[in-house]
Amino acid sequence: MVAALNDDSEVDATLRAVLVDVLGLPEAQVAGFDEATPLFGALPEFDSMAVAGLLTELEERLGILIEDHDVSADMLETYGSLLTFARAKALQ
Repeated sequence: MVAALNDDSEVDATLRAVLVDVLGLPEAQVAGFDEATPLFGALPEFDSMAVAGLLTELEERLGILIEDHDVSADMLETYGSLLTFARAKALQ
């Protein structure tokens, strides 16, 4: 189901829900994420195998297309960098 995305807070809520659903993280943990929270390489659940599932779910829920050239280690490094990427794609 694609969310009707009108603002930054809706993208933030969607990204948090995807992290809970795809990575199986506790909601309370994800709710505490801020811009500097490290993701890829810092969370055991967020490994290279989980990246594909996370990106596919973001595409579906945000109604976006993520090309291979869009994906980088920098984009996945922190919650803030992933949120900035998701907002740029969803709100363009």
